[in-house]
Amino acid sequence: MELGILCFMEKLSVSGNRWALVENKLSESLKLAQQHDLPEVVASLLASRGVPSSQVQDFLSPSLKQLPDPSVFKDMDVATECLYQAVFGGQKIAIFGDYDVDGSCATAILLRYFRALGLDPILYIPDRLTEGYGPNEVAMARLKDQGAEVLITVDCGSVSFDPMAKAKELGIDVIVTDHHQTETKLPDVCAVINPNRFDETLEYGYLCGAAVAFMLCVSLNRKLRDAGHFTEIKEPNLTDLLDLVAVATVCDVVPLVGVNRMLVERGLKVLATRRNIGLRALSDVAEINERPRSFHLGFMLGPRINAGGRISKCTLGAELLAATDLTKAEKLADELNELNIQRREIEALVLEQAQEQAELEMKQDPFALVLSGEGWHPGVIGIVASRIKDQFNRPTFIIGLDENIGKGSGRSVSGIDLGQAVMRARKAGLLVAGGGHKMAAGLTVEKEKLAAFKNFLEKDVATQAGDSGKSAFIPRIKVDALLTVQGAKIDLLDALEQLEPFGMGNPEPKFVIKDAKVGKVVPMGDGSHLRLHLTDITGSHKLTAVAFKVMDSDLGPYLLNKQGQTVTLLGQLKRNQWNGYQSAQFQLVDAWEGIWNG
Repeated sequence: MELGILCFMEKLSVSGNRWALVENKLSESLKLAQQHDLPEVVASLLASRGVPSSQVQDFLSPSLKQLPDPSVFKDMDVATECLYQAVFGGQKIAIFGDYDVDGSCATAILLRYFRALGLDPILYIPDRLTEGYGPNEVAMARLKDQGAEVLITVDCGSVSFDPMAKAKELGIDVIVTDHHQTETKLPDVCAVINPNRFDETLEYGYLCGAAVAFMLCVSLNRKLRDAGHFTEIKEPNLTDLLDLVAVATVCDVVPLVGVNRMLVERGLKVLATRRNIGLRALSDVAEINERPRSFHLGFMLGPRINAGGRISKCTLGAELLAATDLTKAEKLADELNELNIQRREIEALVLEQAQEQAELEMKQDPFALVLSGEGWHPGVIGIVASRIKDQFNRPTFIIGLDENIGKGSGRSVSGIDLGQAVMRARKAGLLVAGGGHKMAAGLTVEKEKLAAFKNFLEKDVATQAGDSGKSAFIPRIKVDALLTVQGAKIDLLDALEQLEPFGMGNPEPKFVIKDAKVGKVVPMGDGSHLRLHLTDITGSHKLTAVAFKVMDSDLGPYLLNKQGQTVTLLGQLKRNQWNGYQSAQFQLVDAWEGIWNG
């Protein structure tokens, strides 16, 4: 979904961002409001986000009817036939998962589905520290020893050529389900189901790994139904799996557009029923006591599901999400919660060291950051890469070194395809392994080739940036509309909720409040947060604003010095609930010095 933009202001905000007011498509928004009986603000946002009238109802009221026919994906029918024969032939099925949220959810989807068919599939998730990411030859031999005859990979496998060759040698039929970028050559397996494989239309390239696994279940379920299989056993309810698809989709930061939007919207409703006892136990330990939203998935459930794979037993997340015993689920949820606390401590240590390196590197004003350290825990490097990327606005790789080998995780910025850069570096002989997608990638590199990879990435990113140069890395904030203190009310929030779920591709609306007068500015919590009391120029309308973690930036001191003055603020409207009372609250993101003309 593309947002119509007029232009970005050349001047930078207090926080060093460029602002731009999204184009107001007045005639289109009026038409949408009339045709669909919508509030003006909702129609305006739909128009500016490029939602045509024909798609408004699907956008606002997503339905499972929006699911594509699984057969549109290459190799889906082949994979379905293979699994159909395995189910009826009594072949032993194994699931090779991944240890991140997407992989854990995808694994749990297949485990729950096949168990509902009365089968007991083998679960295999590689150890992050000893095996690394994706299939490996040793794992294939272990699975053969366990009796595996048909293997399904989830969220991995598209570039695992040697391990897939080993599986074929051992007589294991492999079905790859994945969403990462592929090479023009594919592994020699029974099927590769990947919406991002080189010969796909890419119409559904935004799907995450769990969504691909879910589509495989839909396809197999249809074939089994047509064959009369469910006259003997109860047909699995596939909608019960949508909460897992929703968690994976949000946590893998894929765009919430098209089918993804529907999957998350429906999945959040399933999650609210608390039928998945693993997610119920995890929600309880995370103290989620309100209707689940995308925020809860991305910032409360996701990190805990990830914690086992990051610093402990990599199967914990999948085991929890596939659990059928409440006592076991509660124990696993408690364990993951404790591991998440430990993860944050480890992350803080690596982040501090990486920030020191980054600050030195930024003195040279590079196009990309490649930071490395001995003993940096491979379980937190992805999170640290994201933090450094956000702080310095550069594509970033964080690489943990263990003797002569480095394991790295990268995060990108808009406009730079990190997955393709890694593929090119791999083809150039600089990496042992590597792959990913536009915004995130992983790699394995020999220590002696680390400097060469760093130089390669610098040139690759510079080429991708093109004529824009490093100005492409200046953060840009898209402003959806102007707002007054008087207009920041609960009824506006009620209207905006029609646009949920929010996420990548459908961001939560951002507003600019001009001519707001600042009353008291009060520090909150540990002193790093601020609460502002705002009024309009007349003083007759009031609004509370909060700014989190701003005292270590330019924004905090700026706001403190503006008491009694008129300011221009950018932020999001939030619902504040306390003691049964609800009010609208403005969550500050940035401020503008002087007059902002949009």
